[in-house]
Amino acid sequence: MTQARLIDDLAAVYREHAAPGQAAAMRAYMRDQFEFLGLPSPLRRQLARPFLTAPGDPLEVAQACWELPEREFQYFACDLLTRHAKTLTPAALPTLRTLITTKSWWDTVDALAANVVGPVVSGDQTPMDAWAADDDLWVARTAILHQLRYRAATDAERLFAYCTRWRHEQDFFIRKGIGWALREYAKTDPAAVRRYVADHPDLSGLSQREALKNIGRDGEQPSA
Repeated sequence: MTQARLIDDLAAVYREHAAPGQAAAMRAYMRDQFEFLGLPSPLRRQLARPFLTAPGDPLEVAQACWELPEREFQYFACDLLTRHAKTLTPAALPTLRTLITTKSWWDTVDALAANVVGPVVSGDQTPMDAWAADDDLWVARTAILHQLRYRAATDAERLFAYCTRWRHEQDFFIRKGIGWALREYAKTDPAAVRRYVADHPDLSGLSQREALKNIGRDGEQPSA
């Protein structure tokens, strides 16, 4: 199946099941930034299943999906890239950065950060140092979040350095991302996260609350 045929067939299947009423609600939830077909996630993934195993360059397919107006196609691209993440090399990073900085919002950025970029750089995280210094906040958020699935393999020094670099940023998504990354690492080393938060009282309240949500401070109960 050619790339064009794959996209055409996927689009036909998706559009056959479009639900305009649900599309309006989904569009409103995303602050009217994107068009939607109105496919709930379980149905969308069910319809996409045969196309995820079709031959073709996943990066090229993802780029083609990004050119389509409805958000469900970008979600398919994220699922496809996740499926191929372990076979992608760092040569994919420029394309992934383009996807992250195009039609950017938390839904696709976070999926690419944790499920694609993270595996791609697991053998050498140094490219994320430049991303963590990037002027584009979505690229920076990706760097902060790329270790979400690393657990015990997390480079804590790098994680804390990125959080420290961005701790004064006012953007909600950066603050939330810092807290989320710390909260996830707290599942592996809660004491280290408590120490980091204690040593950085200038972290935003949002970042601190998210980081300590499941572990609390020393002597405190975790928040509900």
